[in-house]
Amino acid sequence: MSAADSGNTGRRAGGGGGTARRFLIVTADDFGIHEAVNEAVSQAASGGILTAASLMVGAPAAQDAVRRARDLPQLRVGLHLVLADGLAVLPREQIPDLIDSQGRFGDGMWLDGVRYFALPALRRQLEAEIRAQFAAFARTGLVLDHVNAHKHFHLHPTLLGMIVRVGREFGMTAVRVPHEPLWYATRGGNVGAMAAATFLKPWVALMKARLRAAGIAHNDQVFGLASTGQFDEATLLDVLGRLPAGVTEIYLHPATDTGAPITETMSEYRHSAELEALLSERVADAVAATGARRGGFRDFALA
Repeated sequence: MSAADSGNTGRRAGGGGGTARRFLIVTADDFGIHEAVNEAVSQAASGGILTAASLMVGAPAAQDAVRRARDLPQLRVGLHLVLADGLAVLPREQIPDLIDSQGRFGDGMWLDGVRYFALPALRRQLEAEIRAQFAAFARTGLVLDHVNAHKHFHLHPTLLGMIVRVGREFGMTAVRVPHEPLWYATRGGNVGAMAAATFLKPWVALMKARLRAAGIAHNDQVFGLASTGQFDEATLLDVLGRLPAGVTEIYLHPATDTGAPITETMSEYRHSAELEALLSERVADAVAATGARRGGFRDFALA
């Protein structure tokens, strides 16, 4: 079921207008990767429109992120599973075929996806790491709002099956589905984004079907794939001006200015512009104008 299908959240709004209800989740990904990200989350949750954050439990600044989250009871925190391009939780001795000598997953997701599908030994190691990350989140004492994966690797059917199986043991109730409306992916003639959206369509459909079968809630659509690291005020206003019915998640990668890239793969990200957008009064007014109910995944999945 989608989050909009659960409980009473999928009903039409009352009154004479008859318009479909809107629910809005605004999420910061990579919570814990750097203190500059954590500080941006604190600012945007306290004085902006941010309602949720996705925590990387094995990242260098994860403890700082957890401390901040405890001081922000309005912030809904989920697990941002790292299974590519990041640090694992388990030592290399336990998952030798997954990580390098520095304890990092590689970023060759296509090849790794084939390996995970074909090799049982790798799947056992992968499930052990997934379980370890869920357990690490549980030890924080934070309520698990949602689950997603770094670079949306949970689209992979093998990984998704493991996440559903393990996640339910840890109280997982909602998962992000990276389903971005085609009008957004193709705006400005972005051929690459259009191709990606078309390629992902069958995988997204399969993902939704499997989550429904497992009784796991999910968003109806997401915005952020085609503008990763570039979600400035104008882009956010554009999305809010055309906010669809149902449960919409907008995810960003805000950070305060560090003077250098947070990671090599984020060298082109406009972290500060995204933070400014989250704190913008114009954006706050646009959110209010949508009439959307706001919160995290659990606010809708358990309504």
